[in-house]
Amino acid sequence: MLMVWLMCLLMINLIPVGSELKAAAGGFPDVTQGHWAKAAIDVAVAKGYFKGYADGNFKPNGTVTRAEFAALLARLSQGKAVETGTAENSFSDLSGHWSEAEVKRAVSLGFIQPSDYPNGFQPNAPITRFEMAKWMTSGLGVADSDYKQALEDTKTTVIPVKEYFKPGIPKSKSSYIAVALGTKLMSGYPDGSFGLDKYATRAEASMMLLNLERVSGQKPDQFLGLKELRQVGIERTNLETISPFTTGNTSLNDVAEKTLTFRNQAGSLKLHHYIVVDTEDFKNIDSIYAPLFVDETDYNSRLDELGVYRAFIQITIYPKTKEFDLDHYMNGIRDGIVAGSRIINQSVMEKYGYLTLPHNEAKEFFNEHNNENGITLWVERFLDSETMGSQITTDDGSFAVMSNK
Repeated sequence: MLMVWLMCLLMINLIPVGSELKAAAGGFPDVTQGHWAKAAIDVAVAKGYFKGYADGNFKPNGTVTRAEFAALLARLSQGKAVETGTAENSFSDLSGHWSEAEVKRAVSLGFIQPSDYPNGFQPNAPITRFEMAKWMTSGLGVADSDYKQALEDTKTTVIPVKEYFKPGIPKSKSSYIAVALGTKLMSGYPDGSFGLDKYATRAEASMMLLNLERVSGQKPDQFLGLKELRQVGIERTNLETISPFTTGNTSLNDVAEKTLTFRNQAGSLKLHHYIVVDTEDFKNIDSIYAPLFVDETDYNSRLDELGVYRAFIQITIYPKTKEFDLDHYMNGIRDGIVAGSRIINQSVMEKYGYLTLPHNEAKEFFNEHNNENGITLWVERFLDSETMGSQITTDDGSFAVMSNK
């Protein structure tokens, strides 16, 4: 159904009737050859998604309003409507506004949830990037039940943006961001952030519309990144999606969040997530999670070769011994799955804002970061066919095993 909507999109644009916008002739002087979105803007204008302003400019940094984006989504859906019964009189502040009919239709199709705007729709307010992510991925979910399931599967996944680590992304928002990133419908900023509350620009919207056109013709399982995000959301690991290894008939869900006491009794830990990155080729590092942990500077000629993968393991350590040190962890782990070392790449760690094991002054590190919730950090280990067969057994006897497929 979404493909029908997009065919109709070619016949419409985002500009309301009566606007002063007009098509530009011969390009836009404010969209130079070096502009990051020039190609997308040119295509979006050629297809009728956008037009230029009366002065001949495109204003790529200008914002897009809620009304404009709602109108676009409403006009996309010229196929069979999926009525929700909430369209009529959803927003009192839309009476007489040019977008009233389009917003009502977008609501009736499930793109917009009136409960998200209890104080009115405020149609002229600039739309945020999170709103765009939610509206577009909700539309995908309405059109295709597989995308609806993907939204369910990613509610508790690890999202590869800095906001996931601090201040955190609530479950109510996670899946929309995950599906938008996993399909490359949207991407993060160079600083590692998604920019949930940033206003989306006309340049960004041009790119997103072309991405939506592309994504709509594909199924969720055609996107490696989304497959990883879904597996992590369901199973706490992307192991089987990204590598030739498996947990077989066991599951990390059986041991996650359960206590594993160190054999030296110095403390304990809990496993949260187990992320694998395919680093066989450092010129083409697979995995949507790669930017969180590695870049081309991490290549190690002695260790990184065909068949070798890197695992990044999120754990919480609960020190018990006074002056807990790095050796207490290293010597206390009896289960290979959660035995790791510090992540070497400090630049990516600082960029995204998470902790790893200390390089020095370990006692001070554990003392500084320890609290009633323990110390949550990420550790790294290498995986290959020779290291498979690792096992983790928690205090209550639950276990999981990793092996070759």
